[in-house]
Amino acid sequence: MKRRLLLTGMAGSAALALAGCAGPQINDYASEKPVLDLREYFNGTLDAYGLFTDRSGKVVKRFTVVMRCTWTGDEGVLDEDFIYSDGTLQKRIWRLKRFADGRYTGTADDVVGEATGQARGNAFNWKYTLALPVDGKVWNVEFDDWMYLMDGRVMLNTAVMSKWGVRLGEVTLSFVKRP
Repeated sequence: MKRRLLLTGMAGSAALALAGCAGPQINDYASEKPVLDLREYFNGTLDAYGLFTDRSGKVVKRFTVVMRCTWTGDEGVLDEDFIYSDGTLQKRIWRLKRFADGRYTGTADDVVGEATGQARGNAFNWKYTLALPVDGKVWNVEFDDWMYLMDGRVMLNTAVMSKWGVRLGEVTLSFVKRP
């Protein structure tokens, strides 16, 4: 009997520990304000400032981005020009589609397959696989990307990058919409 109680207690503790590992869910932000409408925020020109930290927290690379964003109905184009701290340049053009329930899909040349996301309240969660060139090879890495609208001009973004379930690092960005 004691053994059964001990095993039951251990199983319950394990279940609680696993539940504690679950990350935030998009519905956690449903009542947060201001409400994020990607078509409204990502419309016009934005500047972004970011950095990539490795899994130890060390800043590996800094970058800036100029984004030119347009929407036609529920279809958007985010034309991004990156300048990295080592002088390299990169261009990414996202093509987004909005659905009535707050879901979005998107494609870009260096995105493997289709990105999927959902907006609720002031937050947007976006998941995708990026073909990332590293030392002459291309690695497909997973991004779990969270954006939080702070006000009409500023949005904060944090994305965890992983491969085979192993956390590789994090990207942190601030977006500022030009007046």
